[in-house]
Amino acid sequence: MPRAMEVSSSTSWELPLVAVCQVTSTPNKQENFKTCAELVLEAARLGACLAFLPEAFDFIARNPAETLQLSEPLDGDLLGRYSQLARECGIWLSLGGFHERGQDWEQTQKIYNCHVLLNNKGLVVATYRKTHLCDVEIPGQGPMRESNSTMPGTILEPPISTPAGKVGLAICYDMRFPELSLKLAQAGAEILTYPSAFGSVTGPAHWEVLLRARAIESQCYVIAAAQCGRHHETRTSYGHSMVVDPWGTVVASCSEGPGLCLARIDLNFLQQIRQHLPVFQHRRPDLYGNLGQPLS
Repeated sequence: MPRAMEVSSSTSWELPLVAVCQVTSTPNKQENFKTCAELVLEAARLGACLAFLPEAFDFIARNPAETLQLSEPLDGDLLGRYSQLARECGIWLSLGGFHERGQDWEQTQKIYNCHVLLNNKGLVVATYRKTHLCDVEIPGQGPMRESNSTMPGTILEPPISTPAGKVGLAICYDMRFPELSLKLAQAGAEILTYPSAFGSVTGPAHWEVLLRARAIESQCYVIAAAQCGRHHETRTSYGHSMVVDPWGTVVASCSEGPGLCLARIDLNFLQQIRQHLPVFQHRRPDLYGNLGQPLS
């Protein structure tokens, strides 16, 4: 049975509880579902109102061809099973990166990396298709070419009201773009989500510092469910799933291997920070209005 880490001791039992799940996806979709379902059942048993699964919770394939072969539409069998799971457990689910065959699949033969939010009735209440694709070459980590199999999304999803607060949807590599987190915060987000499959080189160097930076600058909770361990012969992930509060403190984290951690979301604390440190009132868009331009 998956293990649960301790809840931060400074919290009140009346506050909403969230669960952050850490898994090691493989190309075996059936085994991946079994692992994730056990974690969701455990999260519900422990009283969580919302459980977060990482990017590629459905599978991590060996190559782009296998990725395309294993992908499904949103109305396919796998999402139907997660919908039933959410309904039976009475829990909201953040499915942090589903390999989605979109409506343009026949024309493009490419998929979307889609963050799906299900409510406790099993209904899809929001979808966000990853807008920043990870096409990078990091020495020692192997090249990533997400665009070989994936189309970028074209819009940001407005924050969604959940039992834990207003949730802004993002995925993994998106965390390197503070413009996105600030846009979501300005739109009302109280919780930012970065479900991820971070690499073994960038993980130790950048993972925690980026997540804490996003929390501090946006004055939001940041929830990052992560892949961990060896997925197949050529791919490993860093793990270290965590929850960061709006002050930048890591209030919950997973240890090595699959499992989950728990945190309580204190929106009064969030509002206090925003009142004491009113950075959104001090911004100067007249000086740095358009930050999306390439370096000159």
